[in-house]
Amino acid sequence: MAFLDALFGKKKEKSVLGVDIGTSSLKVVQLRKEGGQAVLETYGELSLGPYAGSEIGQATNLSPEQITETLKDLLREANVTTTSCGISIPYSRSLLTLVRLPYRPNPAEQKTVIELEARKYIPVPLSEVQLDWFIVPAAHDAQFAPGEAAVAGGPDTSGKVEVLLVAVHNDVLSFLQTVATGAGLTPSFYEIEIFSTIRAVVDEPVKPVMVIDVGAASTKAYVIERGVVALSHAVAAGSQDITRAIAVSGNVSIPQAEALRKSQGLGSDGTPELVFSRIFSEVRRVLIQYETQHKSSVSSIILTGGGGVTKQLSEYAKSIFSIDVHVANPFMKTGAPAFMHPVLEEIGPEFAVAVGLALRKLEEI
Repeated sequence: MAFLDALFGKKKEKSVLGVDIGTSSLKVVQLRKEGGQAVLETYGELSLGPYAGSEIGQATNLSPEQITETLKDLLREANVTTTSCGISIPYSRSLLTLVRLPYRPNPAEQKTVIELEARKYIPVPLSEVQLDWFIVPAAHDAQFAPGEAAVAGGPDTSGKVEVLLVAVHNDVLSFLQTVATGAGLTPSFYEIEIFSTIRAVVDEPVKPVMVIDVGAASTKAYVIERGVVALSHAVAAGSQDITRAIAVSGNVSIPQAEALRKSQGLGSDGTPELVFSRIFSEVRRVLIQYETQHKSSVSSIILTGGGGVTKQLSEYAKSIFSIDVHVANPFMKTGAPAFMHPVLEEIGPEFAVAVGLALRKLEEI
């Protein structure tokens, strides 16, 4: 993608990089800011399966050293020219829980209350994790920033506030730091992938929106309300299960089945629909539970993740959920040559996290 530099001209400001370390692949997106707009310079993806002696599209569990070597290969192949980056933290390696806690008008006191109460919900000593939180705003409140800045939220009638606790184990951060150092990168932050995805694909400021992130090993469903994660749920099935089902039913190899999933999707032999039916049935139960408890309807659904690339998936999802469904296109928030728009739209769901990371990194400039 180095030709993008020639098309856009010489870089006027520092470039930044978003690095998404997934279970089945690594993805990078390099942006720069020009005239107040995020401009796409390069992007790339490299499957981890072959590095683990497995197939493309299959989830892996590689060592930091193996991830580092793969990332170095990707940075070279994508012609990445910056080391300044943000790196994703897998949802599966983090803890997000929504709790109701006593309200304190003094920010310092509220911070103390949250840290003391968090011990009841975090299954390991707080010394072993990095803890952050978001106070969920009431319907009449504005959006809040993380940490101490979030305590502007007022209490409900019982004198409590809803708090989203976010914890990441120190071992996870150590793993990512080892990879970054080995690959020669200089990250200024590590961010749980859910927040990167929200930044890249969610534009609705008030009404609840559900994001369905179909990853390789699992599917994550998030309800976002007023910019805050109001619910998160994981389903133990993902795109690799769909690929395997196609391989078995069609008597083809995993690579062939992966290609069929992307090119034909639900238009093949019906096998993908069976797997998605199980995934969406569970997600639909979660959606109904949310709407019942919060007395609020989800306005739309956004499909993202590698599984979101599956052909005809949005049409099938609409028939299951009976609300507006569309496939994420995070590259809409970046400038790129017109001739690349069809390609970027097609691969967009896979790059939501990497784009979201790069957008946050651009804010630091």
